[in-house]
Amino acid sequence: MSQPVLSVRDLVVEIPTRQAILRPVDHVSYDIAAGEILGVVGESGAGKSMTGNAVIGLLDRPAHIAGGEIWLNGKRIDQLRREEMRKIRGKEIGMIFQDPLTSLNPLLRIGDQLEETILEHLPVTRAQARRRALQALDEVGIPAAGERLGSYPHEFSGGMRQRVVIALALCAEPSLIIADEPTTALDVSVQAQIIALLKRLCRERGTSVILVTHDMGVIAEAADRVAVMYAGRLAELGPIREVLTAPRHPYTDGLVGSMPMASAGNARLRQIPGAMPRLGSLPDGCAFHPRCPKAADRCRQNPGPVLADAEGRAACWFPAGNPT
Repeated sequence: MSQPVLSVRDLVVEIPTRQAILRPVDHVSYDIAAGEILGVVGESGAGKSMTGNAVIGLLDRPAHIAGGEIWLNGKRIDQLRREEMRKIRGKEIGMIFQDPLTSLNPLLRIGDQLEETILEHLPVTRAQARRRALQALDEVGIPAAGERLGSYPHEFSGGMRQRVVIALALCAEPSLIIADEPTTALDVSVQAQIIALLKRLCRERGTSVILVTHDMGVIAEAADRVAVMYAGRLAELGPIREVLTAPRHPYTDGLVGSMPMASAGNARLRQIPGAMPRLGSLPDGCAFHPRCPKAADRCRQNPGPVLADAEGRAACWFPAGNPT
């Protein structure tokens, strides 16, 4: 088996507070192969974005990596100094944020921003960087790309700005892209275009993607595998078709049941009762047990098993498909 592009092993992120030490990421492990899209899904506060920020080295203090390892193309990166990590960002790991305006400088033309990134990470001349910037805009479907190089971010629509951000993330030819809620602010038709664009570019380039979202519909459309997170932990990890058709964790089953496509027009959408607990007030035992229809005494007394590898089993004492 070939070496994974990204390997996250037993990752722990902690935030010290006056009252306690919070763990927004708690012993998370997964691998991503070349050209694979891994969807990371869960409610707000599940730890999805925090995991991505830990990988790219953008944790806001006092949050910090307290345990585990992160390997990129066979090189451990979680212990790198800030200057070393800055060289990796953009060149080896690209980032697509939810709001394109957080990635784009409103005072600089699009072409200048693309050229700056290319010159920073690739051994090219300014003329070559200009040609690469034009090619990047062409690749992501910006009409009249040569003319739009001189445009400012505010002169693009939301969907076009997101295409520019994708071009910015890909222009230095990274092996991994972290896309954090890249379609949330867009209407449904533009969402579909952005997802199709991301899939096509990744297949053509062999780039791996971590697609962070709360939308199971986006995951179903785009991802090869899905990692379901709850209260900082992995609840389930597996191929998207297997997870959607036969979810093993009760939380995953609830997410799938809340999708319109799951009802096929014949049943009411299901909802998961209650809300995700705050990190500072997690219940004893499994964090999901107050909302779980299958909860037993063992669930209330002992935390669920940790997914220690990427084999696709559920972190549940009583997973579906297993004898109880």
